[in-house]
Amino acid sequence: MEHTTVVKAPKLRDKLQKGIYVIINPLVRFLIRIGLTPNGVTTIGFSLNIVVAIIFIVGAEDHNRSDLSYVGWAGGMILFAGLFDMLDGQVARLGNMQSRFGALFDSVLDRYSELVMFFGICYYLVAHHYFLSSLFAFIALIGSMMVSYTRARAEGLGIECRDGLMQRPERVVTIGLSALICGILASYIGGDYKYYMEGTKIQLFETMSVFTIPITIVAVLSNITALRRLYDCKKAMENM
Repeated sequence: MEHTTVVKAPKLRDKLQKGIYVIINPLVRFLIRIGLTPNGVTTIGFSLNIVVAIIFIVGAEDHNRSDLSYVGWAGGMILFAGLFDMLDGQVARLGNMQSRFGALFDSVLDRYSELVMFFGICYYLVAHHYFLSSLFAFIALIGSMMVSYTRARAEGLGIECRDGLMQRPERVVTIGLSALICGILASYIGGDYKYYMEGTKIQLFETMSVFTIPITIVAVLSNITALRRLYDCKKAMENM
């Protein structure tokens, strides 16, 4: 079946990706030399996301709402796990180990990784009574799954669909970096810092907002990305 391209990936994104590959390629070659396979790299990334969930769960069970160090550590681990998400594809390409099953294995474990990560985030937010933020985290999970599903379903119908503002790398960086910054900031201003509108009891900001606001952004943009892909696929099908 012929493939119809919907929208090409943004040039800026391609340039950034190539720049990152230049940096990580020495590590990729080292992993190939020690005999690590792409599926092995993918499995390591998934295992690290399990660690992310464990950190959030332990932080939730600590019952100390003002201790955001767990959020910071989880954020650092999210970024570290995301590195392996980039490495597996490069290991496959540079090591000439690409396979159809490897591509399937990578996609499946990526979905499991996001599910496990968001499970940990939701568990933490609910345990510390951030109920609205936990709702947005769940919506972000829905959007994340639908971005990937829309692409997979479109490609199954012969339409290449890779565009969008909130793809997996963007989601990982946004959530991981915001969590890391939140944990670091809390060590300076305190995890229970709150800022209110002057002369009122309306809360405008708290330390945790550094983490929860980006989650809300991911929730909105990931679903917009999924719906935009659906629209673009419809237009592509009309032109086939």
